[in-house]
Amino acid sequence: MTDERNFRSSYYEKVGFRSVEEKKSLEILLKERPFDKTKLKQFCLRFTVPAMYRNFLWKVLLDVIPVYVDSHEFIMAQRTAEFQDLQRALKIAKIIDDYTKPNLVFLAMWLLRTRRAKVDITAQLESPLHRAMSKMAETLWHVIDIESEQEKLVDIYWILSGLFIQVEKLQKEVTRLQECTYSLLEREDIELHKHLVKIDALYNLPYDTWFYSCFAGVICNGSIAKIWDKITVGAYRILVFVAVVTLTTLRRLLLRCESTDNVLDTINNITEETSEMIVNKAIESMQQSGTTQQVDMYFTKHS
Repeated sequence: MTDERNFRSSYYEKVGFRSVEEKKSLEILLKERPFDKTKLKQFCLRFTVPAMYRNFLWKVLLDVIPVYVDSHEFIMAQRTAEFQDLQRALKIAKIIDDYTKPNLVFLAMWLLRTRRAKVDITAQLESPLHRAMSKMAETLWHVIDIESEQEKLVDIYWILSGLFIQVEKLQKEVTRLQECTYSLLEREDIELHKHLVKIDALYNLPYDTWFYSCFAGVICNGSIAKIWDKITVGAYRILVFVAVVTLTTLRRLLLRCESTDNVLDTINNITEETSEMIVNKAIESMQQSGTTQQVDMYFTKHS
Protein backbone atom coordinates (compact mmCIF):
# COMPACT_ATOMS: atom_id res chain seq x y z
CA MET A 1 0.00 0.00 0.00
CA THR A 2 2.85 2.38 0.85
CA ASP A 3 4.54 1.68 -2.49
CA GLU A 4 1.26 2.30 -4.27
CA ARG A 5 0.84 5.67 -2.53
CA ASN A 6 4.42 6.65 -3.34
CA PHE A 7 3.90 5.69 -7.00
CA ARG A 8 0.62 7.62 -7.14
CA SER A 9 2.16 10.71 -5.52
CA SER A 10 5.11 10.54 -7.91
CA TYR A 11 2.78 10.20 -10.90
CA TYR A 12 0.57 13.11 -9.80
CA GLU A 13 3.63 15.30 -9.33
CA LYS A 14 4.95 14.45 -12.80
CA VAL A 15 1.69 15.38 -14.51
CA GLY A 16 1.41 18.59 -12.47
CA PHE A 17 -1.54 17.80 -10.21
CA ARG A 18 0.39 18.15 -6.97
CA SER A 19 1.86 21.52 -7.94
CA VAL A 20 -1.62 22.76 -8.84
CA GLU A 21 -2.94 21.78 -5.40
CA GLU A 22 0.05 23.38 -3.66
CA LYS A 23 -0.50 26.60 -5.63
CA LYS A 24 -4.16 26.67 -4.58
CA SER A 25 -3.23 26.06 -0.93
CA LEU A 26 -0.73 28.91 -0.97
CA GLU A 27 -3.18 31.27 -2.67
CA ILE A 28 -5.68 30.60 0.13
CA LEU A 29 -3.05 31.44 2.74
CA LEU A 30 -2.13 34.63 0.91
CA LYS A 31 -5.75 35.79 1.03
CA GLU A 32 -5.67 35.93 4.83
CA ARG A 33 -5.38 39.42 6.36
CA PRO A 34 -2.93 39.82 7.92
CA PHE A 35 -0.80 36.90 6.68
CA ASP A 36 -0.36 34.06 9.15
CA LYS A 37 3.42 33.66 9.16
CA THR A 38 3.28 30.36 11.05
CA LYS A 39 1.11 28.80 8.35
CA LEU A 40 3.32 30.20 5.60
CA LYS A 41 6.40 28.73 7.27
CA GLN A 42 4.68 25.36 7.56
CA PHE A 43 3.83 25.53 3.87
CA CYS A 44 7.49 26.14 3.01
CA LEU A 45 8.58 23.18 5.12
CA ARG A 46 6.06 20.81 3.55
CA PHE A 47 6.01 21.95 -0.06
CA THR A 48 7.98 23.63 -2.83
CA VAL A 49 7.00 27.26 -3.26
CA PRO A 50 5.52 27.92 -6.73
CA ALA A 51 8.02 30.02 -8.69
CA MET A 52 5.48 32.78 -9.40
CA TYR A 53 5.05 33.42 -5.66
CA ARG A 54 8.59 32.73 -4.44
CA ASN A 55 9.96 36.28 -4.53
CA PHE A 56 6.93 37.68 -2.69
CA LEU A 57 6.76 34.88 -0.12
CA TRP A 58 10.47 35.02 0.65
CA LYS A 59 10.15 38.77 1.28
CA VAL A 60 7.36 38.13 3.80
CA LEU A 61 9.20 35.29 5.56
CA LEU A 62 12.51 37.17 5.69
CA ASP A 63 10.84 40.31 7.11
CA VAL A 64 11.54 42.43 4.06
CA ILE A 65 7.84 43.33 4.02
CA PRO A 66 5.33 42.96 6.90
CA VAL A 67 2.32 40.66 7.17
CA TYR A 68 0.09 43.73 6.70
CA VAL A 69 -0.55 44.12 2.97
CA ASP A 70 -1.60 47.77 3.21
CA SER A 71 1.94 48.65 4.35
CA HIS A 72 3.80 46.93 1.50
CA GLU A 73 3.98 49.86 -0.89
CA PHE A 74 5.28 52.24 1.78
CA ILE A 75 7.80 49.76 3.19
CA MET A 76 9.21 48.90 -0.26
CA ALA A 77 9.56 52.61 -1.01
CA GLN A 78 11.64 52.93 2.17
CA ARG A 79 13.66 49.82 1.27
CA THR A 80 14.37 51.26 -2.19
CA ALA A 81 15.50 54.60 -0.74
CA GLU A 82 17.84 52.85 1.71
CA PHE A 83 19.21 50.67 -1.10
CA GLN A 84 20.00 53.78 -3.15
CA ASP A 85 21.63 55.53 -0.16
CA LEU A 86 23.91 52.53 0.51
CA GLN A 87 24.86 52.27 -3.14
CA ARG A 88 25.61 56.00 -3.36
CA ALA A 89 27.73 55.92 -0.20
CA LEU A 90 29.88 53.08 -1.54
CA LYS A 91 30.41 54.91 -4.83
CA ILE A 92 31.40 58.14 -3.10
CA ALA A 93 33.87 56.17 -0.98
CA LYS A 94 35.17 54.64 -4.23
CA ILE A 95 34.59 51.13 -2.88
CA ILE A 96 32.42 50.23 -5.88
CA ASP A 97 31.88 51.71 -9.32
CA ASP A 98 29.66 51.03 -12.34
CA TYR A 99 31.82 48.04 -13.28
CA THR A 100 31.74 46.23 -9.93
CA LYS A 101 29.99 42.86 -10.14
CA PRO A 102 26.46 42.98 -8.67
CA ASN A 103 27.13 40.15 -6.20
CA LEU A 104 30.07 42.10 -4.72
CA VAL A 105 27.99 45.28 -4.61
CA PHE A 106 25.26 43.49 -2.65
CA LEU A 107 27.75 42.08 -0.16
CA ALA A 108 29.54 45.41 0.29
CA MET A 109 26.17 47.10 0.89
CA TRP A 110 25.26 44.51 3.49
CA LEU A 111 28.58 44.97 5.30
CA LEU A 112 28.09 48.73 5.31
CA ARG A 113 24.49 48.54 6.54
CA THR A 114 25.38 46.10 9.34
CA ARG A 115 28.34 48.32 10.32
CA ARG A 116 30.92 45.66 9.58
CA ALA A 117 32.63 47.28 6.62
CA LYS A 118 36.38 47.77 7.12
CA VAL A 119 38.74 50.22 5.43
CA ASP A 120 40.10 47.46 3.20
CA ILE A 121 36.72 46.05 2.22
CA THR A 122 38.21 44.23 -0.79
CA ALA A 123 40.32 42.04 1.50
CA GLN A 124 37.31 41.60 3.78
CA LEU A 125 35.28 40.18 0.90
CA GLU A 126 37.92 37.44 0.48
CA SER A 127 37.16 35.71 3.78
CA PRO A 128 35.65 32.18 3.39
CA LEU A 129 32.32 33.29 4.85
CA HIS A 130 32.03 36.34 2.61
CA ARG A 131 33.13 34.43 -0.50
CA ALA A 132 30.34 31.95 0.20
CA MET A 133 27.84 34.77 0.69
CA SER A 134 29.00 36.25 -2.60
CA LYS A 135 28.16 32.93 -4.28
CA MET A 136 24.66 33.18 -2.82
CA ALA A 137 24.31 36.67 -4.26
CA GLU A 138 25.44 35.49 -7.67
CA THR A 139 23.01 32.56 -7.61
CA LEU A 140 20.07 34.63 -6.38
CA TRP A 141 20.42 36.85 -9.44
CA HIS A 142 19.37 33.83 -11.54
CA VAL A 143 16.65 32.67 -9.12
CA ILE A 144 14.72 35.94 -8.78
CA ASP A 145 12.80 36.71 -11.95
CA ILE A 146 11.57 40.32 -12.21
CA GLU A 147 11.33 42.32 -15.43
CA SER A 148 12.27 45.69 -13.92
CA GLU A 149 16.02 45.64 -13.29
CA GLN A 150 15.83 48.27 -10.55
CA GLU A 151 13.11 46.33 -8.68
CA LYS A 152 15.12 43.15 -9.14
CA LEU A 153 18.25 44.74 -7.65
CA VAL A 154 16.33 46.03 -4.63
CA ASP A 155 14.52 42.74 -4.01
CA ILE A 156 17.69 40.67 -4.35
CA TYR A 157 19.57 42.87 -1.90
CA TRP A 158 16.89 42.67 0.79
CA ILE A 159 16.23 38.96 0.31
CA LEU A 160 19.98 38.36 0.56
CA SER A 161 20.08 40.36 3.78
CA GLY A 162 17.44 38.02 5.22
CA LEU A 163 19.25 34.90 4.00
CA PHE A 164 22.53 36.16 5.47
CA ILE A 165 20.86 36.26 8.90
CA GLN A 166 20.16 32.54 8.52
CA VAL A 167 23.75 31.91 7.37
CA GLU A 168 25.04 33.67 10.47
CA LYS A 169 22.91 31.40 12.64
CA LEU A 170 24.21 28.23 10.99
CA GLN A 171 27.79 29.56 11.14
CA LYS A 172 27.75 28.85 14.88
CA GLU A 173 26.83 25.21 14.25
CA VAL A 174 28.80 24.46 11.09
CA THR A 175 31.16 22.05 12.90
CA ARG A 176 28.26 20.01 14.22
CA LEU A 177 26.62 20.10 10.80
CA GLN A 178 29.79 18.52 9.40
CA GLU A 179 29.94 15.89 12.15
CA CYS A 180 26.30 15.07 11.57
CA THR A 181 27.04 14.66 7.84
CA TYR A 182 29.75 12.08 8.63
CA SER A 183 27.43 10.21 10.98
CA LEU A 184 24.45 10.19 8.63
CA LEU A 185 26.56 9.11 5.65
CA GLU A 186 28.03 6.22 7.64
CA ARG A 187 24.52 5.04 8.46
CA GLU A 188 23.20 5.52 4.91
CA ASP A 189 26.14 4.08 2.95
CA ILE A 190 28.89 2.40 4.96
CA GLU A 191 30.82 1.36 1.84
CA LEU A 192 31.00 4.89 0.47
CA HIS A 193 31.86 6.25 3.92
CA LYS A 194 34.79 3.82 4.26
CA HIS A 195 36.05 4.61 0.77
CA LEU A 196 36.02 8.38 1.34
CA VAL A 197 37.86 7.90 4.63
CA LYS A 198 40.38 5.60 2.94
CA ILE A 199 41.29 8.15 0.26
CA ASP A 200 41.44 10.90 2.90
CA ALA A 201 38.54 12.80 1.33
CA LEU A 202 35.64 12.60 3.79
CA TYR A 203 37.09 15.03 6.32
CA ASN A 204 38.67 17.33 3.73
CA LEU A 205 35.69 18.32 1.63
CA PRO A 206 34.71 22.04 1.74
CA TYR A 207 31.66 21.56 3.98
CA ASP A 208 31.95 25.05 5.47
CA THR A 209 31.79 26.60 1.99
CA TRP A 210 28.86 24.37 1.02
CA PHE A 211 26.95 25.24 4.18
CA TYR A 212 27.78 28.96 4.26
CA SER A 213 26.67 29.32 0.64
CA CYS A 214 23.68 26.96 1.11
CA PHE A 215 25.13 24.99 -1.84
CA ALA A 216 25.23 27.94 -4.24
CA GLY A 217 27.62 27.04 -7.04
CA VAL A 218 27.24 23.30 -6.32
CA ILE A 219 23.54 22.71 -6.92
CA CYS A 220 22.36 24.19 -10.22
CA ASN A 221 20.41 27.47 -10.15
CA GLY A 222 17.24 25.82 -11.45
CA SER A 223 16.96 23.52 -8.42
CA ILE A 224 18.54 25.38 -5.52
CA ALA A 225 15.49 27.56 -4.78
CA LYS A 226 13.72 24.47 -3.41
CA ILE A 227 16.43 24.19 -0.76
CA TRP A 228 16.34 27.90 -0.04
CA ASP A 229 12.57 27.66 0.54
CA LYS A 230 13.55 25.76 3.69
CA ILE A 231 16.44 28.10 4.56
CA THR A 232 14.09 31.11 4.58
CA VAL A 233 12.18 29.58 7.50
CA GLY A 234 15.34 28.68 9.41
CA ALA A 235 15.40 24.94 8.59
CA TYR A 236 19.08 25.11 7.68
CA ARG A 237 19.79 21.61 8.97
CA ILE A 238 18.39 20.41 5.64
CA LEU A 239 21.88 21.18 4.36
CA VAL A 240 23.09 17.98 6.04
CA PHE A 241 20.62 15.98 3.95
CA VAL A 242 21.74 17.80 0.80
CA ALA A 243 25.38 16.96 1.55
CA VAL A 244 24.68 13.29 2.26
CA VAL A 245 22.34 12.83 -0.71
CA THR A 246 24.87 14.53 -3.00
CA LEU A 247 27.51 11.98 -1.97
CA THR A 248 25.22 8.95 -2.15
CA THR A 249 23.73 10.02 -5.50
CA LEU A 250 27.24 10.22 -6.96
CA ARG A 251 28.44 7.06 -5.17
CA ARG A 252 29.23 5.09 -8.36
CA LEU A 253 31.56 7.85 -9.55
CA LEU A 254 32.96 8.59 -6.10
CA LEU A 255 33.90 4.96 -5.47
CA ARG A 256 36.25 5.26 -8.46
CA CYS A 257 37.93 8.40 -7.09
CA GLU A 258 41.38 8.07 -5.62
CA SER A 259 41.84 11.53 -4.07
CA THR A 260 40.00 14.51 -2.62
CA ASP A 261 40.63 16.44 -5.84
CA ASN A 262 38.95 13.68 -7.85
CA VAL A 263 35.95 13.82 -5.51
CA LEU A 264 35.71 17.61 -5.82
CA ASP A 265 35.94 17.45 -9.61
CA THR A 266 32.99 15.04 -9.61
CA ILE A 267 30.89 17.14 -7.24
CA ASN A 268 31.69 20.40 -9.00
CA ASN A 269 30.36 19.07 -12.30
CA ILE A 270 26.88 18.05 -11.26
CA THR A 271 24.37 18.34 -14.11
CA GLU A 272 21.01 20.11 -13.89
CA GLU A 273 19.23 16.75 -13.99
CA THR A 274 21.35 15.37 -11.15
CA SER A 275 20.87 18.58 -9.14
CA GLU A 276 17.10 18.21 -9.40
CA MET A 277 17.35 14.58 -8.31
CA ILE A 278 19.55 15.47 -5.32
CA VAL A 279 17.32 18.31 -4.16
CA ASN A 280 14.10 16.30 -4.42
CA LYS A 281 15.61 13.34 -2.61
CA ALA A 282 17.12 15.54 0.12
CA ILE A 283 13.74 17.18 0.79
CA GLU A 284 12.05 13.77 0.79
CA SER A 285 14.63 12.41 3.22
CA MET A 286 14.17 15.40 5.50
CA GLN A 287 10.40 15.03 5.51
CA GLN A 288 10.45 11.27 6.01
CA SER A 289 12.70 11.70 9.04
CA GLY A 290 10.23 14.08 10.65
CA THR A 291 11.49 17.33 9.11
CA THR A 292 15.02 17.24 10.54
CA GLN A 293 14.47 14.76 13.38
CA GLN A 294 17.57 12.67 12.63
CA VAL A 295 19.75 15.74 12.52
CA ASP A 296 18.07 17.31 15.57
CA MET A 297 18.65 14.13 17.58
CA TYR A 298 22.35 14.27 16.70
CA PHE A 299 22.58 17.89 17.77
CA THR A 300 20.81 17.13 21.07
CA LYS A 301 23.07 14.16 21.74
CA HIS A 302 26.26 16.13 21.05
CA SER A 303 25.30 19.47 22.57
